Amino acid sequence: MKLLSKSLVTLGVMATLGGLSVAVAADVGSTPSITPKAMADALHLVMDSDRAVYTKKIVNRLVKKEKVIKASEHFEDDKALVLPAQMFRFGSELAAKRAADMPDVNFNYSLQSMWPVNKQNAPKTEAEKAGLKFVAENKGENYYAEETLGGKKYFTAIYADTAVAPVCVSCHNDHKDSPKRDFKLGDVMGGVVIRIPL
Repeated sequence: MKLLSKSLVTLGVMATLGGLSVAVAADVGSTPSITPKAMADALHLVMDSDRAVYTKKIVNRLVKKEKVIKASEHFEDDKALVLPAQMFRFGSELAAKRAADMPDVNFNYSLQSMWPVNKQNAPKTEAEKAGLKFVAENKGENYYAEETLGGKKYFTAIYADTAVAPVCVSCHNDHKDSPKRDFKLGDVMGGVVIRIPL
């Protein structure tokens, strides 16, 4: 077979990100690109792993097991640990601020719930509402959609956020502002929403 033009040939490449294989499409002689779904899945893998480690190895160990410090939404006043949801939000805010100076890095993420302790974490768009309902009712499955917001088209991915440690359950069940008080370990408590412009 004779190759007429490098630009006519498309290669399928597998890239590995921290053990996760990601499909990358590339035209020969061009820059490889990653699909929005693969990007969202890879981002979520990192976010979810960091969140689980902080929750289990720091908060649950020090608050529930060893009882040496408490975690509080008023962590500065109470000289306490930052709650896992707050840690996630702080990371999201910092990433957005840093990405503002990087035009090629364009995505955002948030932690939301159908039962938010903090009302600012309630779903707002139809995709967010449908996705949070879907991941709560279909354990182990993710939700993917495209939506248009402010005239721009986005790929939106929603992943279940589950109670990975006893401290998650007790915090949400005992919080005065919690609209749901019967969470159990392993329950879906909300979802991580990742939005990538198309």
